[in-house]
Amino acid sequence: MASGPVVGFDLDLTLVDSGAGIATTLRAALADVLGVPPDLTDEQIRPWIGLPLEDTVRGLVPGADPNAVAHRYRETYAVTGVPLTHLLPGVHETFRAVRDAGGRVLIVSAKSPAGVHEVLAHVGLASGEAAPDLVVGGLFAEAKGHRLLAEGADVYVGDHPADMTAARVAGATSVAVATGSTSRADLVAAGADVVLDDLTAFPEWLREYLAANAGARDGQGRIA
Repeated sequence: MASGPVVGFDLDLTLVDSGAGIATTLRAALADVLGVPPDLTDEQIRPWIGLPLEDTVRGLVPGADPNAVAHRYRETYAVTGVPLTHLLPGVHETFRAVRDAGGRVLIVSAKSPAGVHEVLAHVGLASGEAAPDLVVGGLFAEAKGHRLLAEGADVYVGDHPADMTAARVAGATSVAVATGSTSRADLVAAGADVVLDDLTAFPEWLREYLAANAGARDGQGRIA
C-alpha cells in the first residue's frame, strides 16, 4: 500500500495531445470501411476524444459499422496515430510530485490497452522512473471509477465530464484539466472539485491538498 496519495490519470488530452493522431486514424479507418473519404475535420472529431471508439463512430457517422471501423482503426493506430501524439506540459513534474509524496501513479483510460501502451512508449512514459505504477485501458466513466476504487485512488485527473463521473464513483477528489474540449464551466457542472489550466499547476495543487489533509485517513487508509 502506498504511504502517500494514489493518483489516477486519464490519458488522451490529459497527459498527451493525441487529437491529430486520433483524427487522422479515424478518417483513414472510415475511408477503408466506407470506400470514400469522410468529410470530418479535426475540430469535429476532437469533442469525441475520450469516449469509447464505437460510440464516437456512431455519433459522427451514423451509417458506418462502428465495430468494423473500430477494428480497422486499432489495426492502423500504431502507424498513423501514435507518431502524431505528444506529451502535454507538466507530466513529468506531476508524476514526480506524486512519487516524492510517497504515492502511486495510475493511468486509467478508455483507449484500448494496446493503444495506451503504444502511446506511452512513444512519449517516453513506458519505462524507468517515468513509467506509471499501473496502466489500464478500455474503461470509461463508471467502469473507470470502479477500477480506481479497487486501487484505493485518492485523486483522479481528467479532461472530460466522464472522468468526473469516474472520480465520483471512486470516492476520489476530481481534478479537471482544461486541455480537452470541455469548458471549465461544464467540467465544474460535471462535478470537478478543482479545474486546472493544465498539469503544470498540479504539483503545487497536490502540495496544498496534502497539507490540507495531513493526517486525514479513512478506515481503508485513503485520504479522507
